Amino acid sequence: MLEKTTRMNYLYDFYQSLLTPKQRSYMSLYYLDDFSLGEIAEEYDVSRQAVYDNIKRTEAMLEEYEEKLSLFNKFQERKTLLAHIKELLATDTPSKQELLSAIAEIEKLD
Repeated sequence: MLEKTTRMNYLYDFYQSLLTPKQRSYMSLYYLDDFSLGEIAEEYDVSRQAVYDNIKRTEAMLEEYEEKLSLFNKFQERKTLLAHIKELLATDTPSKQELLSAIAEIEKLD
């Protein structure tokens, strides 16, 4: 569950501007502020089921955006490549070819 929450938080960060204000609000309350479905329903004077349905639809939309745009995936790859470059630079004699190769991989992501 924690892995899903973390993923949704990242997807929300990347794609929140593509959501409606209500979707942003529900997702923010549920995933960032850790509100329960009942608390969100009470806040908006709607049923718990309505909140649940909205959140599930929004999660599916975020996954669809990620499938098409891959912003989160590219972010993770870039982070891994940068860690590799830092690792190479920490050695006494980093291989210039390895560094250039890692930099080229980062450039390919854009």
